[in-house]
Amino acid sequence: MRVHFIAIGGSAMHNLALALHAKGYKVTGSDDTIFEPSKTRLDNCGLLPEAFGWFPDKITTDLDAVILGMHAKKDNPELLRAQELGLKIYSYPEYLYEQAKDKTRVVIGGSHGKTTITSMILHVMHYHDKNVDYMVGAQLEGFDTMVHLTDENEFIVLEGDEYLSSPIDRRPKFHLYEPNIALISGIAWDHINVFPTYQNYLSQFEQFVALMRDGSILVYNEEDPAVREIAENATQPTRKHAYTTPEHQIIDGTTYLDTPEGDMPIEIFGNHNLSNLAGAKWICQHMGVDEDDFYEAIASFKGASKRLEKIAESASSVIYKDFAHSPSKVAATTAAVAHQYAERKLIACLELHTYSSLNPEFLKEYAHALDAAELAVVFYSPDAVAIKQLAPVSPEQIMQAFDRDDLIVMTDPANFKSWLFQQELNQTALLLMSSGNYGGLDFDQLQELIG
Repeated sequence: MRVHFIAIGGSAMHNLALALHAKGYKVTGSDDTIFEPSKTRLDNCGLLPEAFGWFPDKITTDLDAVILGMHAKKDNPELLRAQELGLKIYSYPEYLYEQAKDKTRVVIGGSHGKTTITSMILHVMHYHDKNVDYMVGAQLEGFDTMVHLTDENEFIVLEGDEYLSSPIDRRPKFHLYEPNIALISGIAWDHINVFPTYQNYLSQFEQFVALMRDGSILVYNEEDPAVREIAENATQPTRKHAYTTPEHQIIDGTTYLDTPEGDMPIEIFGNHNLSNLAGAKWICQHMGVDEDDFYEAIASFKGASKRLEKIAESASSVIYKDFAHSPSKVAATTAAVAHQYAERKLIACLELHTYSSLNPEFLKEYAHALDAAELAVVFYSPDAVAIKQLAPVSPEQIMQAFDRDDLIVMTDPANFKSWLFQQELNQTALLLMSSGNYGGLDFDQLQELIG
């Protein structure tokens, strides 16, 4: 099979390219720029383009498939050439479905928690030497790539992203997978640039459930009212299994899960992560892992990359970073750290970085999201607002949106770093939430804050 990637350098795209290369496919690709770690990983497999840019002469009639990434535009020269030649053009999720159409497809959906739940499932499978195909949105310990494809594995576990499939395919990615087993973790309005109203966003999950295959199984978070209503009204799944946050307790900074064999210490914490664990347990049971084996494996799960990731710790201080950026996830993550380290001061820093988070109309969704922290900071770059062609956002708007009078709002990366390194962190938990890096903050340097 000969496959060409238009925009091969993206996080998802390059992982799919590596997976197909490992499967023995002839893979080529183009991109106008490729950053690390994609660049080195592609180079190590001989897949790095010789030059950056778009080259229509790479598009030839002997290609079996052209895979189009979201980074490309509708007028991309290679795309136009592929259309002119009448080649089969796939979006990323479309091609994943092609690889998975004869397998049992397990799709994990939700506005938040889907990466963590998918990671939990794969951790359990890996622990028990059960081979499955997969696509997950984070690099996992013990896994070489974020995508793995074979001809022989029975199951494929797919993280079900609700964002658009490609520049020429405006369907949400998870609408293309047609799951045999599905999970919905929670629903909170996001991606307002493509889903302008909450109802429009909610309808994408209703359609996701409606597209499930005959005889399918739906696992859902009963504690989320929107999820519960969708699940209860769904007619396509044959079986439905609700889950709730499991019983647990925190002793000296360690969370103990209530299991049939007694209290079991686990590496993760926070009600949202424990809820994720309960959902993952149901999915693993449907994939042939019994309850005892699930608990044995999950005890060593430390979390997905950038999801409540501990980056420094001393006897009296701890620093976490987290990918949280949506209002519901920011509130859940802040509350989780505050509860886990109840005896310490919590400093919570949030970077507003995504299109939705910087939209003045959406900002009000962040009301009280940082209330669990004693000291709260919001950082954003006015340049990022301008690049996204949004209306300017003022510090006063930020304070009003978060509804917190003592909120610190910062816009200069150098000032933020200077402020951060002046903080006294004894008996403190520091939480840094962002899908960016605060304008260039080196997270590796944060060890210096606590010695």
